[in-house]
Amino acid sequence: MKISMAQVVQNKTAPHKKIQSFTDLDAWKAGHNLVITVYEIAKKFPKCEEFELAKQLKRAVTSITSNIAEGFSRQSYKEKMYFYRIALGSLTEVQNQLLIGRDVQLITQDIFYRATNQAVTASKIINGLIKSTGMRRMQVPNS
Repeated sequence: MKISMAQVVQNKTAPHKKIQSFTDLDAWKAGHNLVITVYEIAKKFPKCEEFELAKQLKRAVTSITSNIAEGFSRQSYKEKMYFYRIALGSLTEVQNQLLIGRDVQLITQDIFYRATNQAVTASKIINGLIKSTGMRRMQVPNS
């Protein structure tokens, strides 16, 4: 299921609905969009890169949404923040790998900019999730 950035932005302006699943999180939605883009990019890599950069990119990008999902399921705010920070680290890893792909001419400039813009958007949203989780943690003693 591909989610447009318009849908993500629309959710931010809509009345707050209760988050019932990790898929309701804007951070997960933005990460999922990046997953789809990276998989599209990796499909176009030559066969010789199938087990190198393509594999690293796919592993790192799926780690973003996987860690957001795992963090969502954790009970303590401290654990949630731990997994959300790992997701952010994986996102940074994807950004680095996209740079490498561009610099060795596996990724065109246009596709690089599209993926990078999605990554920057996801980074901002994940940072917001970490910040809001930290604020909630401060409101609950021993969490």
